[in-house]
Amino acid sequence: MTRIEKTIDVNVPVHVAYNQWTQFEDFPYFMEGVYEVRQLDEKRLFWRAKIAVKEETWDAEITDQTPDQRVAWKSISGAENAGAVLFEPIDADTTRVTLRMDYEPEGLLENLGDWMGFVSRRVEGDLTRFKQFIEARGHETGAWRGAIHGDKVESDPEAVRAFAVGDSGPGEVL
Repeated sequence: MTRIEKTIDVNVPVHVAYNQWTQFEDFPYFMEGVYEVRQLDEKRLFWRAKIAVKEETWDAEITDQTPDQRVAWKSISGAENAGAVLFEPIDADTTRVTLRMDYEPEGLLENLGDWMGFVSRRVEGDLTRFKQFIEARGHETGAWRGAIHGDKVESDPEAVRAFAVGDSGPGEVL
């Protein structure tokens, strides 16, 4: 398994960067080789992308999503990968976006590409294109402000706030 970690600072508030990242179907606008991402439900995504010289498809599941902080995933079919995108406010108008990804290269070409750093450079380029995309717009194309923690999906913003701060009173999200 190979791990990549890349970071970029984007000149938008944290909620704008996070909200845009939740618009998975917009990924082909800034991710090289990604032809399609289709959101199947609140937790599952279908991906179609070019990896090395061939087209691959896989399904991924969001395993953790906390507004303005984190989106984590793992593949549940096809190309083996998992990771997280972290959002850290630097100041009111700047956000640090960190992408951590683990993946398993398959076959000679993918292993060679991995060894030569192609995937690392692609991820770095994707973050640069995300920065250009969101800064040029100045606002997100949409947002989903719910939370996902394992099997628990919470769409109620008030409950999400209680979960995020660890409220142990009535209505606590488990």
